[in-house]
Amino acid sequence: MKDNLLGFRVPAYTKTMKRRLVQAPRFYYFDIGVANHLLHRKELVRGTAEYGHAFEHLVIQELRVWLSYKEITEELSYWRAYTGQEVDAVIGDARVAIEIKSVEEVLPRHLKGLKTFASDYPESKLLIVSLDPINRKTGDIECVYILDFFKRLWSEGI
Repeated sequence: MKDNLLGFRVPAYTKTMKRRLVQAPRFYYFDIGVANHLLHRKELVRGTAEYGHAFEHLVIQELRVWLSYKEITEELSYWRAYTGQEVDAVIGDARVAIEIKSVEEVLPRHLKGLKTFASDYPESKLLIVSLDPINRKTGDIECVYILDFFKRLWSEGI
């Protein structure tokens, strides 16, 4: 599929000594509309798993385009421990870790993956991108509304 430009893989971030990590890459179609059609997603309703997958897909696509367009040589990857903790996007050598949640209010339980990641990579910049309209910091984690995230990504970068 990659040879036909139908999609792309996001590799697992595996540079760790402390945890056993999932190492399989994730696959994303080049267009969320193609994924929605193939999965028979007729209507995306906020709060559903399908909406969450589409929301994540959108942010991953934007990150990939930004890295390419800005000619940033850092790799886009994801991180997942076998215990289930995960971070949806890792930029470079753990320079930035991004959790993507299609929630309208970020709660402490949404931060668990980033906190676990930070224990292994304390120098990482930690972000959660969501539909929560209130931008704020919770400890070392910055909560950013999706549209503000996109604006910042393209104006100042991350």
